[in-house]
Amino acid sequence: MIKTLLFDFGDVFLNLDKPATFRELQKLGVKEFTSEMLQWNQAYEKGALTTETFIENYQNAFPLVSKKSLLQAWNAILLDFPPRRLKFLQKLSQENSFLLILLSNTNEIHIDWVKKNIEQFDAFKSCFNAFYLSHEIELRKPETKIYQFVLDQHHLKPEEVLFIDDTKENTDAAKKLGFQVWNLKPKKEDITDLFKRKELQV
Repeated sequence: MIKTLLFDFGDVFLNLDKPATFRELQKLGVKEFTSEMLQWNQAYEKGALTTETFIENYQNAFPLVSKKSLLQAWNAILLDFPPRRLKFLQKLSQENSFLLILLSNTNEIHIDWVKKNIEQFDAFKSCFNAFYLSHEIELRKPETKIYQFVLDQHHLKPEEVLFIDDTKENTDAAKKLGFQVWNLKPKKEDITDLFKRKELQV
């Protein structure tokens, strides 16, 4: 029986254009994500780099790119938050039938943009019993430690948790630990269809 719903944020609630950041960086002369750049990105998601250091790394590698242009490219991935999803989540929260937890790989620049541009962010956050962002807890999906962290923090049994994420690598990692999972496909499915899932059929 599912007692906890563990949600990703991007492309579950907040629409993303995942290729957009690289597409915009290409316009600035960044032709590829090198292994070093990917390391910076992952370290930044885990809070191991400050925003200042992260931006400096890119500007040292690409001296002609301004901070403003870099930030615009970095945030190009972020789109909109459909109101129907917030209404769905608020109803779920009010019913109080499940423990609701958010678990997102993100970073300070993206969250700052969301807070400034998504007016319903505070209402969204208030729906959850716990709200975990990778750069704040210094762990990121699909590392085993991040799932174990959630289990330990809330004394959960993995088989009683349904984890919803659009990235198969993340749901596969959780499934190995015994979680129930939904690898949501953003162009074909919507989080508002949650209760059509067999895992939640009584």
